[in-house]
Amino acid sequence: MNSNWCINFCRYYSLYGHVDTMAREVLRGASAVEGVEATLWQVPEMLSDLILQKLKAPSKPNDVPDIRPEQLVEADGLIFGFPSRFGMMPSQLKAFFDATTGLWASQALAGKPAGIFWSTGFYGGGQELSALTTITQLAHHGMLFVPLGYTFGKGMFEMDEVKGGSPYGAGTFAGDGSRQPTELELQQAFYQGKYLAEVTKKLKG
Repeated sequence: MNSNWCINFCRYYSLYGHVDTMAREVLRGASAVEGVEATLWQVPEMLSDLILQKLKAPSKPNDVPDIRPEQLVEADGLIFGFPSRFGMMPSQLKAFFDATTGLWASQALAGKPAGIFWSTGFYGGGQELSALTTITQLAHHGMLFVPLGYTFGKGMFEMDEVKGGSPYGAGTFAGDGSRQPTELELQQAFYQGKYLAEVTKKLKG
Protein backbone atom coordinates (compact mmCIF):
# COMPACT_ATOMS: atom_id res chain seq x y z
CA MET A 1 0.00 0.00 0.00
CA ASN A 2 1.29 3.44 -0.89
CA SER A 3 2.34 5.28 2.27
CA ASN A 4 1.89 8.73 0.72
CA TRP A 5 -1.45 10.26 -0.13
CA CYS A 6 -1.36 13.06 -2.65
CA ILE A 7 -3.93 15.51 -1.30
CA ASN A 8 -3.36 18.28 -3.84
CA PHE A 9 -5.26 20.61 -1.61
CA CYS A 10 -6.70 24.00 -2.27
CA ARG A 11 -7.50 24.70 -5.81
CA TYR A 12 -8.48 28.18 -4.86
CA TYR A 13 -9.15 31.65 -6.14
CA SER A 14 -8.50 34.70 -4.01
CA LEU A 15 -8.86 38.33 -5.05
CA TYR A 16 -8.06 40.23 -1.85
CA GLY A 17 -6.15 37.53 0.02
CA HIS A 18 -8.75 36.28 2.50
CA VAL A 19 -9.14 32.91 0.81
CA ASP A 20 -5.37 32.66 0.34
CA THR A 21 -4.94 33.05 4.11
CA MET A 22 -7.56 30.39 4.76
CA ALA A 23 -6.03 28.09 2.14
CA ARG A 24 -2.67 28.14 3.86
CA GLU A 25 -4.31 27.01 7.10
CA VAL A 26 -6.16 24.25 5.26
CA LEU A 27 -2.79 23.20 3.84
CA ARG A 28 -1.20 23.17 7.30
CA GLY A 29 -4.03 21.05 8.62
CA ALA A 30 -3.74 18.52 5.80
CA SER A 31 0.04 18.40 6.13
CA ALA A 32 -0.33 17.57 9.83
CA VAL A 33 -1.72 14.16 8.89
CA GLU A 34 1.00 11.51 8.67
CA GLY A 35 1.73 10.34 5.14
CA VAL A 36 -0.18 13.14 3.43
CA GLU A 37 1.50 15.32 0.81
CA ALA A 38 -0.56 18.49 0.44
CA THR A 39 -0.03 21.30 -2.04
CA LEU A 40 -1.64 24.59 -3.05
CA TRP A 41 -2.75 25.55 -6.55
CA GLN A 42 -4.33 28.76 -7.78
CA VAL A 43 -7.11 28.99 -10.31
CA PRO A 44 -5.91 31.28 -13.13
CA GLU A 45 -6.98 34.91 -13.03
CA MET A 46 -9.34 36.16 -15.75
CA LEU A 47 -9.36 39.86 -14.93
CA SER A 48 -6.94 42.18 -16.69
CA ASP A 49 -4.16 43.96 -14.83
CA LEU A 50 -6.04 47.23 -15.41
CA ILE A 51 -9.21 45.93 -13.76
CA LEU A 52 -7.24 44.44 -10.88
CA GLN A 53 -5.53 47.79 -10.39
CA LYS A 54 -8.87 49.60 -10.32
CA LEU A 55 -10.16 47.08 -7.80
CA LYS A 56 -7.05 47.73 -5.68
CA ALA A 57 -6.40 44.01 -5.57
CA PRO A 58 -3.04 42.97 -4.09
CA SER A 59 -0.54 41.02 -6.17
CA LYS A 60 -1.04 37.27 -6.38
CA PRO A 61 1.31 35.16 -4.27
CA ASN A 62 4.27 34.02 -6.32
CA ASP A 63 4.76 30.79 -4.37
CA VAL A 64 1.51 29.16 -5.57
CA PRO A 65 1.39 27.88 -9.17
CA ASP A 66 -1.64 28.04 -11.44
CA ILE A 67 -3.59 24.83 -11.94
CA ARG A 68 -4.64 23.13 -15.17
CA PRO A 69 -7.86 21.08 -15.15
CA GLU A 70 -6.10 17.84 -16.08
CA GLN A 71 -3.98 18.08 -12.92
CA LEU A 72 -7.05 17.36 -10.81
CA VAL A 73 -6.74 13.65 -11.56
CA GLU A 74 -3.39 13.53 -9.74
CA ALA A 75 -5.03 14.17 -6.37
CA ASP A 76 -6.53 11.62 -4.03
CA GLY A 77 -8.55 14.37 -2.34
CA LEU A 78 -9.51 17.91 -3.27
CA ILE A 79 -10.66 21.06 -1.56
CA PHE A 80 -11.80 24.22 -3.33
CA GLY A 81 -11.72 27.70 -1.81
CA PHE A 82 -13.21 30.90 -3.20
CA PRO A 83 -14.75 34.29 -2.40
CA SER A 84 -18.50 34.38 -2.92
CA ARG A 85 -19.99 36.44 -5.74
CA PHE A 86 -23.72 37.04 -5.31
CA GLY A 87 -24.05 33.83 -3.32
CA MET A 88 -22.08 31.66 -5.74
CA MET A 89 -18.51 30.86 -6.75
CA PRO A 90 -16.74 33.57 -8.77
CA SER A 91 -16.51 33.39 -12.55
CA GLN A 92 -12.82 32.44 -12.35
CA LEU A 93 -13.59 29.20 -10.54
CA LYS A 94 -16.71 28.54 -12.63
CA ALA A 95 -14.63 28.91 -15.81
CA PHE A 96 -12.15 26.43 -14.37
CA PHE A 97 -14.92 23.90 -13.72
CA ASP A 98 -16.32 24.56 -17.20
CA ALA A 99 -12.93 23.54 -18.58
CA THR A 100 -13.16 20.10 -16.94
CA THR A 101 -15.63 18.75 -19.51
CA GLY A 102 -13.18 16.08 -20.64
CA LEU A 103 -12.75 14.88 -17.06
CA TRP A 104 -16.52 14.84 -16.63
CA ALA A 105 -17.00 12.81 -19.81
CA SER A 106 -14.65 10.12 -18.54
CA GLN A 107 -15.71 10.54 -14.89
CA ALA A 108 -12.02 10.73 -14.03
CA LEU A 109 -12.79 12.51 -10.75
CA ALA A 110 -15.57 10.17 -9.64
CA GLY A 111 -15.09 8.85 -6.13
CA LYS A 112 -12.58 11.49 -5.06
CA PRO A 113 -13.44 13.13 -1.72
CA ALA A 114 -13.80 16.90 -1.97
CA GLY A 115 -14.50 19.80 0.35
CA ILE A 116 -15.09 23.54 0.00
CA PHE A 117 -14.39 26.70 1.98
CA TRP A 118 -15.13 30.33 1.21
CA SER A 119 -15.16 34.01 2.06
CA THR A 120 -18.15 36.36 1.92
CA GLY A 121 -18.58 40.04 2.65
CA PHE A 122 -21.33 39.80 5.24
CA TYR A 123 -23.89 37.42 6.74
CA GLY A 124 -26.18 37.67 3.73
CA GLY A 125 -23.36 37.18 1.26
CA GLY A 126 -23.77 33.44 0.78
CA GLN A 127 -22.13 31.60 3.68
CA GLU A 128 -24.39 28.61 2.98
CA LEU A 129 -25.72 29.35 -0.50
CA SER A 130 -22.18 29.47 -1.90
CA ALA A 131 -21.60 25.95 -0.60
CA LEU A 132 -24.92 24.62 -1.88
CA THR A 133 -24.42 25.97 -5.39
CA THR A 134 -20.87 24.60 -5.52
CA ILE A 135 -21.94 21.09 -4.58
CA THR A 136 -23.58 20.80 -8.01
CA GLN A 137 -20.14 20.91 -9.64
CA LEU A 138 -18.87 18.13 -7.41
CA ALA A 139 -22.00 16.03 -7.95
CA HIS A 140 -21.75 16.10 -11.75
CA HIS A 141 -18.19 14.85 -11.49
CA GLY A 142 -19.23 12.10 -9.10
CA MET A 143 -16.96 13.43 -6.36
CA LEU A 144 -17.78 12.65 -2.75
CA PHE A 145 -18.65 15.86 -0.93
CA VAL A 146 -17.17 15.82 2.58
CA PRO A 147 -18.87 18.44 4.78
CA LEU A 148 -17.61 19.41 8.21
CA GLY A 149 -20.93 18.68 9.84
CA TYR A 150 -20.52 19.69 13.48
CA THR A 151 -17.27 17.80 13.96
CA PHE A 152 -15.43 21.04 14.77
CA GLY A 153 -17.14 20.86 18.17
CA LYS A 154 -17.81 23.92 20.29
CA GLY A 155 -16.22 26.16 17.67
CA MET A 156 -19.32 25.56 15.55
CA PHE A 157 -21.54 27.03 18.25
CA GLU A 158 -19.57 30.20 18.97
CA MET A 159 -21.95 33.12 19.66
CA ASP A 160 -19.68 35.67 21.34
CA GLU A 161 -17.80 36.66 18.20
CA VAL A 162 -18.39 36.93 14.48
CA LYS A 163 -17.41 33.70 12.75
CA GLY A 164 -17.90 32.46 9.21
CA GLY A 165 -18.35 28.88 8.13
CA SER A 166 -21.11 26.32 8.47
CA PRO A 167 -21.56 22.53 8.50
CA TYR A 168 -20.68 22.66 4.79
CA GLY A 169 -17.16 23.98 5.36
CA ALA A 170 -14.95 26.69 6.82
CA GLY A 171 -15.61 30.31 6.03
CA THR A 172 -14.68 33.87 6.84
CA PHE A 173 -16.18 37.33 6.57
CA ALA A 174 -14.26 40.00 4.68
CA GLY A 175 -16.56 42.93 5.46
CA ASP A 176 -15.45 45.88 3.36
CA GLY A 177 -12.22 44.00 2.68
CA SER A 178 -10.35 45.23 5.73
CA ARG A 179 -11.43 42.42 8.03
CA GLN A 180 -9.07 39.45 8.04
CA PRO A 181 -9.83 35.87 9.10
CA THR A 182 -9.96 35.56 12.88
CA GLU A 183 -8.07 33.02 14.95
CA LEU A 184 -11.23 30.91 15.31
CA GLU A 185 -11.90 30.99 11.57
CA LEU A 186 -8.30 29.95 10.90
CA GLN A 187 -8.61 27.14 13.43
CA GLN A 188 -11.67 25.90 11.57
CA ALA A 189 -9.79 26.04 8.25
CA PHE A 190 -6.89 24.09 9.79
CA TYR A 191 -9.33 21.54 11.14
CA GLN A 192 -11.05 21.16 7.78
CA GLY A 193 -7.76 20.43 6.04
CA LYS A 194 -6.88 17.83 8.65
CA TYR A 195 -10.36 16.31 8.61
CA LEU A 196 -10.54 15.91 4.84
CA ALA A 197 -7.02 14.49 4.74
CA GLU A 198 -7.98 11.89 7.33
CA VAL A 199 -11.12 10.96 5.41
CA THR A 200 -9.09 10.65 2.21
CA LYS A 201 -6.58 8.37 3.92
CA LYS A 202 -9.38 6.09 5.11
CA LEU A 203 -10.89 5.87 1.62
CA LYS A 204 -7.52 5.38 -0.05
CA GLY A 205 -6.35 2.83 2.47
